[in-house]
Amino acid sequence: MPDRIELLQGTLAMLILRALQWEPQHGYAISQSIKSQSEDVLQVETGSMYPALHRMEKQGWVRSEWKMTDANQRAKFYSLTPAGRKQLVQEHARWKQMVAAIGRIMDSAPAKADA
Repeated sequence: MPDRIELLQGTLAMLILRALQWEPQHGYAISQSIKSQSEDVLQVETGSMYPALHRMEKQGWVRSEWKMTDANQRAKFYSLTPAGRKQLVQEHARWKQMVAAIGRIMDSAPAKADA
């Protein structure tokens, strides 16, 4: 897909934490949530989603438990921990700072060349 947007490194964890802010979800539901919330601009592949969830679980930001889905299939559901909620606040603050900094660069006038 030519219009595919690559996520900046570190952004995936923030998006996963945000998706889990409202309720526990399994990996596929998290990826669908990110896709729909981004109006189909961002798509998280399975090869990125599950390693990220495992890293986040090791860091203590999420916990998991096996449950049955609405389709009556067994799946691992992830939920935020208190540490994950704190991490989301920190990641969101850093994200806003980075967006503002990039905006200043992109909106700045070109530097005058010395003659």
